[in-house]
Amino acid sequence: MKYLDEFRDPVVAKNILSKINNIITKPYRIMEICGGQTHSIIRNGIDKLLPNQIDLVHGPGCPVCVTPLELIDKAIYIASQPDVIFTSFGDMLRVPGSETDLFHCKSQGGDVRIVYSPLDALKIAKDNPHKKVVFFAIGFETTAPNSATVVLQAFQQHIKNLSFLVSHVLVPPAIQALLTNTQHQIQGFLAAGHVCAVTGWKLYEPIAEKFNVPIIVTGFEPVDILAGIYNVINQLEQNKAHVDNQYARVVLPEGNLAAQKVIERVYKTVDRNWRGIGTIPQSGYSLRKDFAEYDAERVFPVESISVKESKNCISGEILQGIKKPVECPEFRINCTPQHPLGATMVSSEGACAAYYKYQR
Repeated sequence: MKYLDEFRDPVVAKNILSKINNIITKPYRIMEICGGQTHSIIRNGIDKLLPNQIDLVHGPGCPVCVTPLELIDKAIYIASQPDVIFTSFGDMLRVPGSETDLFHCKSQGGDVRIVYSPLDALKIAKDNPHKKVVFFAIGFETTAPNSATVVLQAFQQHIKNLSFLVSHVLVPPAIQALLTNTQHQIQGFLAAGHVCAVTGWKLYEPIAEKFNVPIIVTGFEPVDILAGIYNVINQLEQNKAHVDNQYARVVLPEGNLAAQKVIERVYKTVDRNWRGIGTIPQSGYSLRKDFAEYDAERVFPVESISVKESKNCISGEILQGIKKPVECPEFRINCTPQHPLGATMVSSEGACAAYYKYQR
């Protein structure tokens, strides 16, 4: 399959590994931002194939994992109301709130439905005019254009029974927050290709320059990731730090301008709380004033809901690359996919889920 099989070619992968071994002279710590990259790395054993000097750590690029705890509790409260149809991507249903999750809410009679697109929620709203339909809008810049487009459609079609519980977050502010943390030991980044397909990669240049770190945009196949790692190491060995696009078959410097336009029309940038990390300035989206009637946090009385993070879950440290899942004393013991302490164990992009699934 073009643009897939060739990026899984073991011969090409071995050649890149050989090049990495030939140029590396000292230890480096590299963070892959995206949970999809994490799963590819663990599934294919890339971290085990690399020289011992390279330590791959896992970043906060799992939108399910960083959705704040209080927003999960707000979702559960809303979904529990008798006149509500609550729609969400499947990943979110197992994410634990402070006491329970959306699956339990569904088992108790809540009308919670898994959808594959916000368009599904729009159709459900049209089909159920006497119900309040809510869509849990999560994701990075990758999914924000989809939800923004449906907000616009609902607005233009005068659909009044649909609202959005918005938890869209942005990657560049998260990278800056990580690099500002005095505990960080990150020397280079693999940026998420699908995010950059929307945003472009030019906006990463000020970060690379300010913090003197290489940032390489990569895809998700083994050859993509290995080529990105080689690029990071090559820059570090030459004392360079700039942005390179290893995913040129998909990502343009300026990104997807149409997608950016619809995001700008519907959303404004706001401070956002990240689960396990805390508030990162200007790191999320919220609906603009024109679309306030579609904001579920205004439609339902949830403003007073606030909670504290579990002290037993170290997912915040894992999402910041400070620790790995196997360093958590609860991993595979009191924290499993069946009984998770945090979202990183149940999300399809969570680092703990990857380590558990692939027997690390």
